Amino acid sequence: MVQILCGLPGGVRFAVVGFMTLSHPLSFVIAVVNSNDDLVALLKEALERDGYSVVTGHIHDFRLGPRDFGSFLRAHKPAAVIYDIAIPYDENWEYLQTLLTLPEAQQTSFVVTTVNLRALTDRVGPTEAIEIQGGHADDLDSVVDAIHRIVRPPT
Repeated sequence: MVQILCGLPGGVRFAVVGFMTLSHPLSFVIAVVNSNDDLVALLKEALERDGYSVVTGHIHDFRLGPRDFGSFLRAHKPAAVIYDIAIPYDENWEYLQTLLTLPEAQQTSFVVTTVNLRALTDRVGPTEAIEIQGGHADDLDSVVDAIHRIVRPPT
Protein backbone atom coordinates (compact mmCIF):
# COMPACT_ATOMS: atom_id res chain seq x y z
CA MET A 1 0.00 0.00 0.00
CA VAL A 2 1.37 3.43 -0.93
CA GLN A 3 -0.01 6.51 0.74
CA ILE A 4 1.19 9.88 -0.58
CA LEU A 5 0.71 12.85 1.73
CA CYS A 6 1.23 16.36 0.38
CA GLY A 7 0.68 19.95 1.30
CA LEU A 8 2.81 20.87 4.27
CA PRO A 9 3.42 24.61 4.73
CA GLY A 10 5.75 25.99 2.10
CA GLY A 11 4.74 23.40 -0.47
CA VAL A 12 6.93 20.66 1.00
CA ARG A 13 5.89 17.24 -0.24
CA PHE A 14 6.71 13.84 1.13
CA ALA A 15 5.99 10.20 0.52
CA VAL A 16 4.73 7.74 3.07
CA VAL A 17 4.65 4.05 2.25
CA GLY A 18 2.32 2.23 4.62
CA PHE A 19 0.98 3.59 7.88
CA MET A 20 1.38 2.61 11.52
CA THR A 21 0.74 4.26 14.87
CA LEU A 22 1.90 3.47 18.37
CA SER A 23 0.14 4.25 21.63
CA HIS A 24 2.77 6.28 23.49
CA PRO A 25 5.16 8.93 22.05
CA LEU A 26 8.04 7.72 24.22
CA SER A 27 7.88 4.35 22.52
CA PHE A 28 8.45 5.76 19.02
CA VAL A 29 11.58 4.44 17.37
CA ILE A 30 12.59 6.12 14.13
CA ALA A 31 15.18 4.58 11.81
CA VAL A 32 17.38 6.88 9.77
CA VAL A 33 18.87 5.08 6.77
CA ASN A 34 21.21 7.24 4.74
CA SER A 35 24.67 7.16 3.19
CA ASN A 36 25.76 10.55 4.52
CA ASP A 37 27.13 10.49 8.09
CA ASP A 38 26.57 14.22 8.57
CA LEU A 39 22.90 14.03 7.59
CA VAL A 40 22.43 10.96 9.78
CA ALA A 41 23.83 12.89 12.75
CA LEU A 42 21.71 16.00 12.02
CA LEU A 43 18.50 14.01 11.60
CA LYS A 44 19.26 11.96 14.71
CA GLU A 45 19.78 15.13 16.75
CA ALA A 46 16.60 16.78 15.44
CA LEU A 47 14.49 13.68 16.10
CA GLU A 48 15.92 13.06 19.57
CA ARG A 49 15.26 16.70 20.45
CA ASP A 50 11.58 15.97 19.74
CA GLY A 51 11.60 12.90 21.98
CA TYR A 52 12.11 10.08 19.49
CA SER A 53 14.48 7.17 19.96
CA VAL A 54 16.66 6.91 16.86
CA VAL A 55 18.44 3.96 15.29
CA THR A 56 20.62 4.38 12.23
CA GLY A 57 21.90 2.39 9.32
CA HIS A 58 23.89 3.07 6.19
CA ILE A 59 22.35 2.16 2.86
CA HIS A 60 25.60 0.63 1.61
CA ASP A 61 25.75 -1.74 4.58
CA PHE A 62 22.31 -3.08 3.65
CA ARG A 63 22.72 -3.00 -0.11
CA LEU A 64 26.20 -4.51 -0.27
CA GLY A 65 26.21 -6.36 3.06
CA PRO A 66 27.02 -7.06 5.87
CA ARG A 67 23.65 -5.97 7.35
CA ASP A 68 20.24 -7.38 6.54
CA PHE A 69 17.43 -4.81 6.30
CA GLY A 70 14.71 -7.24 7.37
CA SER A 71 16.71 -8.16 10.48
CA PHE A 72 17.26 -4.46 11.19
CA LEU A 73 13.49 -3.83 11.08
CA ARG A 74 12.74 -6.89 13.23
CA ALA A 75 15.33 -5.89 15.83
CA HIS A 76 14.29 -2.24 16.18
CA LYS A 77 10.61 -2.23 15.15
CA PRO A 78 10.66 1.41 14.02
CA ALA A 79 7.42 3.34 13.70
CA ALA A 80 8.94 4.94 10.59
CA VAL A 81 12.05 4.79 8.44
CA ILE A 82 13.60 7.91 6.95
CA TYR A 83 15.18 6.47 3.82
CA ASP A 84 17.42 8.50 1.52
CA ILE A 85 17.66 7.94 -2.21
CA ALA A 86 21.13 8.94 -3.41
CA ILE A 87 22.94 8.52 -6.72
CA PRO A 88 22.74 6.31 -8.68
CA TYR A 89 19.06 7.23 -8.32
CA ASP A 90 17.58 4.53 -10.52
CA GLU A 91 19.49 1.70 -8.80
CA ASN A 92 18.79 3.01 -5.29
CA TRP A 93 15.12 3.58 -6.11
CA GLU A 94 14.86 0.01 -7.39
CA TYR A 95 16.57 -1.24 -4.22
CA LEU A 96 14.04 0.62 -2.07
CA GLN A 97 11.21 -0.97 -4.06
CA THR A 98 12.75 -4.37 -3.31
CA LEU A 99 13.02 -3.55 0.41
CA LEU A 100 9.37 -2.54 0.50
CA THR A 101 8.39 -6.08 -0.48
CA LEU A 102 9.98 -7.54 2.67
CA PRO A 103 7.38 -8.80 5.16
CA GLU A 104 8.96 -6.65 7.90
CA ALA A 105 8.54 -3.53 5.77
CA GLN A 106 4.83 -4.12 5.21
CA GLN A 107 3.98 -2.70 8.66
CA THR A 108 6.47 0.17 8.58
CA SER A 109 6.01 3.71 7.24
CA PHE A 110 8.75 5.19 5.06
CA VAL A 111 9.61 8.85 4.55
CA VAL A 112 11.69 9.22 1.41
CA THR A 113 14.38 11.90 1.20
CA THR A 114 16.88 12.94 -1.45
CA VAL A 115 19.38 15.73 -1.97
CA ASN A 116 18.18 16.38 -5.52
CA LEU A 117 14.47 15.88 -6.12
CA ARG A 118 14.68 16.99 -9.75
CA ALA A 119 17.43 14.48 -10.57
CA LEU A 120 15.54 11.70 -8.79
CA THR A 121 12.34 12.53 -10.68
CA ASP A 122 14.24 12.66 -13.98
CA ARG A 123 15.60 9.15 -13.37
CA VAL A 124 12.64 7.31 -11.85
CA GLY A 125 9.63 9.38 -12.88
CA PRO A 126 7.26 11.45 -10.78
CA THR A 127 7.63 10.78 -7.07
CA GLU A 128 7.13 12.55 -3.80
CA ALA A 129 10.13 13.02 -1.53
CA ILE A 130 11.56 15.59 0.83
CA GLU A 131 14.56 17.35 -0.61
CA ILE A 132 17.34 17.82 1.95
CA GLN A 133 20.01 20.20 0.74
CA GLY A 134 23.07 20.30 2.97
CA GLY A 135 21.18 19.74 6.19
CA HIS A 136 19.46 23.14 6.26
CA ALA A 137 17.26 23.58 9.32
CA ASP A 138 14.10 24.04 7.22
CA ASP A 139 14.77 20.77 5.40
CA LEU A 140 15.36 18.90 8.66
CA ASP A 141 12.20 20.43 10.14
CA SER A 142 10.26 19.19 7.10
CA VAL A 143 11.46 15.63 7.74
CA VAL A 144 10.61 15.83 11.46
CA ASP A 145 7.18 17.28 10.59
CA ALA A 146 6.61 14.34 8.25
CA ILE A 147 7.48 11.94 11.07
CA HIS A 148 5.07 13.76 13.41
CA ARG A 149 2.28 13.34 10.87
CA ILE A 150 2.97 9.61 10.59
CA VAL A 151 3.35 8.62 14.23
CA ARG A 152 1.21 11.32 15.82
CA PRO A 153 -1.68 11.69 13.39
CA PRO A 154 -4.40 14.20 14.20
CA THR A 155 -7.29 12.76 16.19
